[in-house]
Amino acid sequence: MAAPDQARPAAFLDRDGVLIVDDGYPHDPAKVQWIPGAKEAVRHLNEAGYLVFVVTNQAGVARGYYTEEAVHRLHAWMAAELAEAGARIDAFEYCPNHPEAAVEAYRRVCHRRKPAPGMILNLLSAWPVERDGSFMIGDRETDMQAAQAAGIPGHLFASGNLKGFVQGLI
Repeated sequence: MAAPDQARPAAFLDRDGVLIVDDGYPHDPAKVQWIPGAKEAVRHLNEAGYLVFVVTNQAGVARGYYTEEAVHRLHAWMAAELAEAGARIDAFEYCPNHPEAAVEAYRRVCHRRKPAPGMILNLLSAWPVERDGSFMIGDRETDMQAAQAAGIPGHLFASGNLKGFVQGLI
């Protein structure tokens, strides 16, 4: 989707553990379960005027568990599922690299891999994001560190209904 011209705040969402259940390297749409309230939370953010981005480490690619094509397939499936619920993700960003990767092509320290802020910073430069009001929701401390390094607030989502959590933030 093309970036809109008018600057507005953005919600940066981790994927596994925030939007979908983290059952250990989720990559097969047939096995993916949505976090309760996830689709509704994304729709709520859309309706509130937020840009919505997914920023996710995908070490499963680096470990050889699945391919980047599998990541793209899952993101396309998620986008279709969200569209059916009247919601959208404006952009999906992922980092397949890991410093201890089994697959040599992905074995490196990367500025995009959380806790580094690269994915967030790339989105901030590519889209007209208003930093004031923007935030990150993640389920790990590395998500909070990436948000802090990017200069936006981070909010730790432990469990529960994501829509209720989002409603408490905006």
